[in-house]
Amino acid sequence: MTTTKAQALLRLLQLTSPALPVGAYSYSEGLETLVEQGVIATSNDMLHWLTQELTYGLVVLDSAAVGLVHSAAAQAGLRAQPGEATTEAIAQLNHQLSALRDSEETRQQSWDMGRALVRMGTHLHPDLKPWFSAAGSPCNFAVAFALVAARWEIDALSAVLGYLHSWAANLVTSAVKLIPLGQTVGQEMLLELYPLLEETCDRAIATQALDELSLSSWGTSLATMQHEVLYTRLFRS
Repeated sequence: MTTTKAQALLRLLQLTSPALPVGAYSYSEGLETLVEQGVIATSNDMLHWLTQELTYGLVVLDSAAVGLVHSAAAQAGLRAQPGEATTEAIAQLNHQLSALRDSEETRQQSWDMGRALVRMGTHLHPDLKPWFSAAGSPCNFAVAFALVAARWEIDALSAVLGYLHSWAANLVTSAVKLIPLGQTVGQEMLLELYPLLEETCDRAIATQALDELSLSSWGTSLATMQHEVLYTRLFRS
């Protein structure tokens, strides 16, 4: 049965909801360290950091991977067994995402969230099991996200944009707690990010291979490396 536009939208909202049982709320991706060090102390600081991450950070890589995995799965026909070429392409993307993470916490976050989504996706749709197996274990969250989105017949553009919005909303929520900021200020920040979220989405959709991307997020990488030795921590990264 063909999925209606309304059903596809509802599924996208479910996949990007804070209620999705992958534990996204427990990660700050180095933000907690930066707040503790005084690098981020205001809403303007936070907005600047998010802007830099959406331009040069790992989320650019992840969003491109969502588009590439979704495209590979959709072209192959997700209800069938993945062919050798498709398996190789998805596995390579998954390996690249793991290898390009330069701190243990960010790598573990992607694997843990991916593991949780694979568990949920396999329970809901047993036919996804060979696709998750094709990616390899551990499966990164962006790869699992793309496969579930393709299975739910969410188009690639919506899937990537939803992934980016979910990422931004989670970090804004973390900032509201850590800096701290008012809830309304957090919503203003999200609204200001919308044009950049759209630009990052377009860039991701246009990417043909992860090797095309040039990133520079060493500051955030150092923050995630230093996070594990903070005296007190609210978040896992």
